[in-house]
Amino acid sequence: MRPYSKLYAGGTRLLVLVLPLWLTLAGTAAGQTADSLSSLRRRLDRYQQTAPTEKLFLHLDRPLYLSGETMWFKVYAVDGTHARPLPLSTVAYVEVLDKEQRPVLQGKIPLRQATGQGSFVLPTALPSGAYTVRAYTSWMKNFAPDYYFHSTVTVVNTFTASGTATSKDSAAYAVEFFPEGGHLVQGLSSQVAFKVTDRAGVGMAAEGRVLDQQGNVAGTFQTLRFGMGSFRFTPKAGNTYTAVVALGRKPVLRHKLPAAQPQGYVLHLDDQATQVLLTVTSTSLQPETVFLLAHARQHAATALQAQLINGHAVFSLSKSQLAEGISHFTLFNAARQPLCERLYFQRPQAALSIVAALDKKQYVSRDRVSVQLATTSIAGTPAPEPLAASLSMAVYRLDSLTTAPTPDILSYLWLQADLKGHVENPAYYLTPDPAAAAAADNLMLTQGWSRFRWEQVFAPTPFEYLPELNGPLLRARLTQPGTGRPLPGITTYLTSPSRIIRLNPATSTANGLLYFELGDVSGSHDLVVQTDPKQDTTGRVELLSAFSTRFAPTAGTYTAPAIRFRSDITRRHFQAQVQKLYSGKFTNHYRVPAADSTAFYGKPDEVYLLDKYTRFKVLEEVMREYVPGVVVRIHKDGFHFLVLDKVNKTVLSENPMVLLDGVPIFNLNKMMAMDPLKIQKLEVVDSRYFHGPSIYDGIVSYTTYKGDLEGFPLDPRVLVQQYEGLQHQREFYAPRYDTPAQQQSRLPDLRNLLYWNPNLATTGAGAAKLDFYTGDQAGRYLVLVQGLAANGLAGSTSVILEVKPTL
Repeated sequence: MRPYSKLYAGGTRLLVLVLPLWLTLAGTAAGQTADSLSSLRRRLDRYQQTAPTEKLFLHLDRPLYLSGETMWFKVYAVDGTHARPLPLSTVAYVEVLDKEQRPVLQGKIPLRQATGQGSFVLPTALPSGAYTVRAYTSWMKNFAPDYYFHSTVTVVNTFTASGTATSKDSAAYAVEFFPEGGHLVQGLSSQVAFKVTDRAGVGMAAEGRVLDQQGNVAGTFQTLRFGMGSFRFTPKAGNTYTAVVALGRKPVLRHKLPAAQPQGYVLHLDDQATQVLLTVTSTSLQPETVFLLAHARQHAATALQAQLINGHAVFSLSKSQLAEGISHFTLFNAARQPLCERLYFQRPQAALSIVAALDKKQYVSRDRVSVQLATTSIAGTPAPEPLAASLSMAVYRLDSLTTAPTPDILSYLWLQADLKGHVENPAYYLTPDPAAAAAADNLMLTQGWSRFRWEQVFAPTPFEYLPELNGPLLRARLTQPGTGRPLPGITTYLTSPSRIIRLNPATSTANGLLYFELGDVSGSHDLVVQTDPKQDTTGRVELLSAFSTRFAPTAGTYTAPAIRFRSDITRRHFQAQVQKLYSGKFTNHYRVPAADSTAFYGKPDEVYLLDKYTRFKVLEEVMREYVPGVVVRIHKDGFHFLVLDKVNKTVLSENPMVLLDGVPIFNLNKMMAMDPLKIQKLEVVDSRYFHGPSIYDGIVSYTTYKGDLEGFPLDPRVLVQQYEGLQHQREFYAPRYDTPAQQQSRLPDLRNLLYWNPNLATTGAGAAKLDFYTGDQAGRYLVLVQGLAANGLAGSTSVILEVKPTL
């Protein structure tokens, strides 16, 4: 973790924040002094295998929305090391956060073969502002929230004045300094990177001087791109240093540099044509063995050993040894303690080339647009090969409000996802511009960090969150009322009343945690949770939210569109209201997946459709007259059932599992008091049934006509709570004008989003074709296509579509 300090200046307000200098190892890691260098490498590789990383990328349909519009997105899931599609998790959690990091919208998005799609209808009352869209999986919650996908979108509420009002200048500026390798050391020359940004995280042009306590100039600096730069600096013992930063006509900022340590190490990287040189200098002149581990995305590339002679050592690495993307160079001492760390970026040479060819140069209103999509590999070869890929495409109108770029999948997966904090214009660092390499190095110096802790590598601990391999995994906690003490080893049952019989048993862990695998449960349901009364009658069950409660720092504040954009905002408002009036009925069509109607116990041994029999008014008579496989007994405490085990020709000794619309009923007296005329079907399993941690002496399952318990009184200690399952897939609506009658329709078509398709795919055999229609609005539209191939190659492309007014 790189140390840094911040200065915010807005008017006369100053705030100084100092963060820790370095992440030190726990005593467990210090005890590994006997490990060899190869053992250190193996430990990191072993950790990577036991703690695989996931990355999510969301292709959002556009960068700006009006309150009331629909946000569409596609989810790409990849492995964190090679960026290949990773079909590990089956659920992605997507949220829209306001400026206070409070979720205003949340959804569970089903993933199939490492992709998924979803949408949010933005509430009409949603205030204007900058909102963060973030996404993660259950497994990703084991790691820092900075690792989640984040993207900023703008929402404009055209119903309120905030949509167009100008705000007062509340500018505040942050100045941060990052000594290369970790920290400044007295008497040792260091490369010091710096970054100057405004409140929104946008880089500011600046220049400055470093002064000692007597006011003598010890160094000068100037920003290059995006408010970043670096300079050489040697701190002297006994001196303190202050940076004076000039931002043009803005207030001058004064900021103390990080304090220099009296002793330590400095790591410097020199990027040469074919190799990378890393120089280590130390205040100690005694011979010492140091180790350098080069690793990328938790995968070790190489490990080297050197001897510090007179406080100096040099490591040389060929660039061919290093992975593409971001590599970490971590320096260890003989006790395997990390001393310094440096990041290095190597631009990926291979990418997915996407060609989107339009059939015309210009179009008129309600004109058909045909697009040919072709994908090939780019690997520096003159003859690219066709490559199959999963794609998504959005077509939206360009105006003064939609100038912000949308995240692109290539720069996100290979750069932005491996850096902490906001990265301004990440796509620039992947361009062949010669200045991009220097800018990327400044970025590595200012935003480098490690996604894992070395003590976790040396002494792994169990992860709290499990990957969701088969749909949502609902976590709950079982505690003793009053004390909150966890209750371990208690069997608990979860179900949702329905005509489709599903029952999920789980046994509480030592911490009282319960894990229920829900499968493909979509939409809203009432969940019923209760413990086995033979084991517990007082336990309190609490269902835990699947959404993360940890948040990464975000950069970005909302600046209301200027008054000069009032006409575009007014036009947008009018268009949105017209579309809602004439096409609103098409916006809430869903593609509901087919549900498996088979009960969890499969095909029962006995099935009774009670309408085929004489209907009795007492359930006891029904059981005695029509169900020979179940013996009804009356003891002092009331009714008991005994199932006849036809396989072993015996009578099972305990009550079977009795279900009503899938809900366990342990009080048979209540069950026998129910009106049998409300029951449509009765099923019996005539043998002992093994179900997860539970064993049932047969199953007796009642199903009502509506599957809603028909008013059956549940035990007061039973928890009934509403649960929102996987999001239903909303169908994107776009009118077609295939016939003259459709083209001459008087219904207005003022769509800003002409087309959205998250399910496009190309094959290695040839191009994919698709078509859609323009609306009634002339103007320029952006056709944006993003995609990922099975081998991990990612790419995007954009084309401008011109629509002229109909003459």
